[in-house]
Amino acid sequence: MDHSEVSPLGSPVAASDVSARLAVEWVPGRKITGMSAILLPMLSDGQIDWGGFDAHLQRTVAAGLIPAVNMDTGFAHLIDDATRREVLRRTAEQTGEGWPRFVAGAFVSDQPGGVWQPDAYGRAIEQVLNAGGAPVIFQSHGLVELGDAERLAAYEQLGSHCDGMFGFELSPVFAPFGRIYSLDFYRQWIQLPKLRGAKHSSLHRQPEWDRLAIRDAVRPDFQVLTGNDLAIDMVFFGSDYLLGLSTFAPDAFAHRDAWWEAGDMRALEVNDWLQYLGFFAFRPPVPAYKHSAAQFMKIRGWLECDDTFPGSPPRESADVAVLRQIWEGLEQSLRMSSSG
Repeated sequence: MDHSEVSPLGSPVAASDVSARLAVEWVPGRKITGMSAILLPMLSDGQIDWGGFDAHLQRTVAAGLIPAVNMDTGFAHLIDDATRREVLRRTAEQTGEGWPRFVAGAFVSDQPGGVWQPDAYGRAIEQVLNAGGAPVIFQSHGLVELGDAERLAAYEQLGSHCDGMFGFELSPVFAPFGRIYSLDFYRQWIQLPKLRGAKHSSLHRQPEWDRLAIRDAVRPDFQVLTGNDLAIDMVFFGSDYLLGLSTFAPDAFAHRDAWWEAGDMRALEVNDWLQYLGFFAFRPPVPAYKHSAAQFMKIRGWLECDDTFPGSPPRESADVAVLRQIWEGLEQSLRMSSSG
């Protein structure tokens, strides 16, 4: 009898992995740190909706989440440097004190077979620091194609530019320059003092559980930031998060997080609706989730237009009916939970 199962992305999961997964336990009552990627919205004339961006940034801060700008959700690999700087300027003006006030992608564009570009990364990091944010080091072909020892040295070199930074493992289903690192590399990587945490976006549970086990054994203060929009309950097992899905509903994520910390199981019902949204929005082609986000935010009355950034794959207009049903269910769940 075959005891394997299939993951949401269609790859088989070995029976041994299932056994390991079943041994993992929830961590109830923990305070969850939430970082929420900010969508860069568009107007019908093809221009950036800066008013919509500002309003969404403000509602994310009001919900108690840490804004994450110039990330994949903000079309980091498609926008130009002027847009990137304007995003940082606006974010700096609308975020408060503390560390990190916000996080922002430090992105370097290259092509397959490209060389490692430390100077370009240094400039990207300085750009974020000058705005008052903490850098999230995006991968590039030149970075991920280094050998493990050279890549570790590269990250250590990047750490010399700042007091603290965040790493990023990105599945190739999101972008062609993404790479999920080996566990041997990860164990060494998280011991770099300037690396405070790392977003993990494999969209699979087991690799993230493995990273939590390494974190607990090697560096308990390190933040494993789930980027698994197909399993947002990873926060119940000890992860924090840096998600694109939370841009759809930062208010609902904040309620879920607060209820989990209070030991209130209403967190689970809200999580179920949010996960339903995640499964629908992050189906292949995965990068089209950004259009789903715009559609959902328009349904909520947060945006005038649900167009997506040029070059980013679109969704069908028929998706709007499904997203509206999900929002109605989520809204009812929040209303009932809040009054219960």
